[in-house]
Amino acid sequence: MLDSHKWLSIVGIGEDGLQGLSAIARSLIDQAEVIVGGDRHLAMLPSNDQRQRIPWTSPISTSIAEIIQRRGQSVCVLASGDPMCYGIGVTLTRQIPITEITIVPAPSAFSLACARLGWSLTEVETISLCGRPSSLIQSYIYPGAQLLILSEGQDTPTIVAKILTQRGYGDSKITVLERMGGTQERIQEGTAATWSETDIAPLNAIAVNCLADPGVVSWPRVPGLPDNAYHHDGQLTKKEVRAITLATLAPTPGELLWDVGAGCGSISIEWMRTHRQCRAIAIEQNSTRLSYIADNAAALGVPNLQIIAGKAPNALKDLPQPDAIFIGGGVTADGLFDICWSALKPGGRLVANVVTIEGEQTLFKWYEQVGGNFTRIAIQRAEPIGKFLGWRAMAPVTQWHKRKDEG
Repeated sequence: MLDSHKWLSIVGIGEDGLQGLSAIARSLIDQAEVIVGGDRHLAMLPSNDQRQRIPWTSPISTSIAEIIQRRGQSVCVLASGDPMCYGIGVTLTRQIPITEITIVPAPSAFSLACARLGWSLTEVETISLCGRPSSLIQSYIYPGAQLLILSEGQDTPTIVAKILTQRGYGDSKITVLERMGGTQERIQEGTAATWSETDIAPLNAIAVNCLADPGVVSWPRVPGLPDNAYHHDGQLTKKEVRAITLATLAPTPGELLWDVGAGCGSISIEWMRTHRQCRAIAIEQNSTRLSYIADNAAALGVPNLQIIAGKAPNALKDLPQPDAIFIGGGVTADGLFDICWSALKPGGRLVANVVTIEGEQTLFKWYEQVGGNFTRIAIQRAEPIGKFLGWRAMAPVTQWHKRKDEG
């Protein structure tokens, strides 16, 4: 007997099709009144099956609305592999309580790939490029990294090989695993720089052993990337100040940052690089810098950075409520503090950096309203002076920061 409260079932299917399902999974499919799935999965059903079928549409939200409208009927969604691993199960559980759903997963592509390669799933980087920008992998590349990538299609391995080669990881080993778990399973191997395979099944996963070319310097995920990692016009928070600023902003997975007066986007980019679930919105009015932000975000592996063209504070209206706000430019704009402080979530952090006396005067006014803390950041770098080295000071930065729920 099926639990009457659990009207929706999600059944993961492997490459071996319906015959590879467990008895429980087959029972859920057999007892369903409505079957939902892609064309490939629906084609697995017997030709004489007269039950209603709902194929996925674009946008997928239309099909999800149809599913929700059938609450109370017995509905079964057919999915690939593990529905909770970059799958439809994740989308559905965000809109339907898990108390109403039964999920029966099949092995994920990642699990199958690890079984073929002898890799530990807990020690690899897992990425999906299905419906996502390929530049996402940029932030996962480092010497010795083991990447498992869900492909968008048969061209994805070539795209990945090109990114690795351009990044200076041309010797990296690429393994393409096609149709894992089925009778047509196949494995192809090569290196990024010489990759030329085009006869690849659309359903494939890519495994990469990252190997850096001699002399290539890896980029850390911790804040403080080299200044030359960015394209900029001089409006760049220098790496030492950037590291201190990110430490003060204290990103936590899932949090949202407003980067106000973003310049080339370095603060919001490194906020997002700290964890794949961190989100950021970069607000900038200069058109040249807006293009720098987009280029830098793609090159550094955070293409999902949201970019807003406009001048604060007007550009801040109607944006999602932030967990943290960084103001790197334009602190003297009228009304900026009031809008930012009002928008900030309880417990949120507001951090502002200035280099001018006028900026300091503004920050002190904010301090008089709500308190907070000041830090003076003075950095000196050794540079040649003739035949010798001497210290050259960068412009000192005054930083003010305040947590909204501080006493």
